[in-house]
Amino acid sequence: MILDSLLIANRGEIARRVIRSARAMGTRCVGVYVDADADEPFVAECDDAWRLTTDYLDVDALVDVARRAGARAVHPGYGFLSENAAFAHAVLDAGLVWVGPPPSIIAAMGDKIAAKALAREVGLPLLASSEDPADAEEVGYPLLIKAAAGGGGKGMRVVTRADELPAALAAARREADHAFGDERVFLEHYVAASRHVEIQILGDRHGTLVHLGERECSIQRRHQKVVEESPSTIMSDDLRAAMGDAALALARRLRYESTGTVEFLVDDATREFYFLEVNTRLQVEHPVTEEVFGVDLVREQLRIAAGEPLSAAAREPRARGHAIEVRLCAEDAASGFLPATGTMHAFEIPAQPAVRWESGVARNSTVGLSFDPLLAKVIAHAPTREEAAQTLARALECLHVGGVTTNRDVLVAILRHDAFLRGDTTTAFFERHEPTRELILTDDDLAPVLVVGAVWLERESRSRATVLASIPSGWRNARLPRQVTTLIYRGVAHEVRYRVARDGTYDVNDGSRARVHHVDATHLDIELDGRRTRTRVTHAGDDLFVQVPRGTIHLTLPPRFAVPGREPTEGGLDAPMPGVILEVRVAQGQRVARGEPLVVLEAMKMEHVIVSPHNGVIRDVLVAAGQQVERGVALLALENDYPISSEEES
Repeated sequence: MILDSLLIANRGEIARRVIRSARAMGTRCVGVYVDADADEPFVAECDDAWRLTTDYLDVDALVDVARRAGARAVHPGYGFLSENAAFAHAVLDAGLVWVGPPPSIIAAMGDKIAAKALAREVGLPLLASSEDPADAEEVGYPLLIKAAAGGGGKGMRVVTRADELPAALAAARREADHAFGDERVFLEHYVAASRHVEIQILGDRHGTLVHLGERECSIQRRHQKVVEESPSTIMSDDLRAAMGDAALALARRLRYESTGTVEFLVDDATREFYFLEVNTRLQVEHPVTEEVFGVDLVREQLRIAAGEPLSAAAREPRARGHAIEVRLCAEDAASGFLPATGTMHAFEIPAQPAVRWESGVARNSTVGLSFDPLLAKVIAHAPTREEAAQTLARALECLHVGGVTTNRDVLVAILRHDAFLRGDTTTAFFERHEPTRELILTDDDLAPVLVVGAVWLERESRSRATVLASIPSGWRNARLPRQVTTLIYRGVAHEVRYRVARDGTYDVNDGSRARVHHVDATHLDIELDGRRTRTRVTHAGDDLFVQVPRGTIHLTLPPRFAVPGREPTEGGLDAPMPGVILEVRVAQGQRVARGEPLVVLEAMKMEHVIVSPHNGVIRDVLVAAGQQVERGVALLALENDYPISSEEES
């Protein structure tokens, strides 16, 4: 059977990834989209795309589109309905081909509690766990609350003391119910210094079952993966063999078909490993395995779904070199990794160094709170781990990005960190090593960036001139006065004073000399005091994005006129991001201590707790549960500090 047409029931970078492999196999690709995604790249790359009036979770609508579009098969990507057995059943019942494991396997492994029970039967080692909160002491603190029906960090809470358990359980259940439609959670012993290692499995309908080595995904924040690599630095030949055998033993019991991942936790101190779960889909981090083994996992999925055997490369996998992947996300790392939104005014992927970019966005894409904050995955493959890390860090630095705050700077800091380079990559990496979260220029480094910004604006202004366009800007029939451009960097205004000489050079800030060699719509080739650089610049409204050797610098122009608006609330605590108020935990007149939870805000299906920055009294509550708020809206008014009693301190 040939899969001549395929519905991709997903969006963003994974839709583009599936399209690439399917197209290479001669398959027609049908896409779906919601209004918020109408202008996104994946829609244009489909052979035809169908608008959904509901959302990406509407099973009936997706099956109806597949029928109407004449699609032969359905690929679910990852996330959304990829591990939904009911969706797989609906696809098969419609006479279509499901690209993935059979629904029975999805159902068996989709329930994390049931998956643990099966793993125990097979003989895999397990961490202490329980579905009953009363067993918390027996499970052992610290413990991790986990959602029974999902992953991705949603519905997860680390609990270190018994008095924290009730509130953490309530929050985890809420989050799990909202994310997966199932509020069930369970407790599992938490190993702080551990490695998250997963085995990639592949099985066809002819009885062939193999594994393609391991990936390590230990560097996480809020239990969501940040960096993934293959092979793992913790692995010995014996440990790899033992984990691979365990993964295949479970896969044989399941009679596994298609791609899948068996996830394990490895105690960093003892090197003992424990079964965690099985993901019955393509993983976000699958490219590192593809790069190391030279196997196209999407192609294998499509072949298996069509009844074909595994390819020769998959049946006899051979590892080569090292691959590292990072997740570029719309997040403000400096503000606790809060989700970021906006318009992607700048997004130019560098041609060199040559790495693999799996992107879901392009320039002018809109990033909102409706979907996961993942913007792109960036993967480097090299003969050695050190070279892969260096290449990947440099590629990220060369990315020209602006308009939406990203975690690019912290990714670079991780890849260049001594602890990462020596393989110290446990799940406690962020807490132990605190990598730099943002790029901040010194005054010396900032000075030439300001000159580039000022010269760019001057040239841009002259290019738009309709009268006397050949006359230098600021021209007078006497000695030319200095022109002044004010640019704001990190809230501080800086003045650039310059005069354009008759030969076209710039006398800048009483001493520096600049010469423009070339300028076009995107780049400025400028020589400043003998140093010549070709710099990427993007101007959007009052924002100016200037590329520097270590990243992209955001400058802003001061507004020409004061913009009227509401006065700031005295003592106000503002919403750090757009979202929905889930819970207000305080009342007017209530005394609160520093660090006490005040408001719970939901954004991107994750809960964020706003805590009191100091001791004080709630003067006013300005929001209510269920209310939608924008970033910067005042939530509460908190009065001055008060001395906290010794009783409260204890």
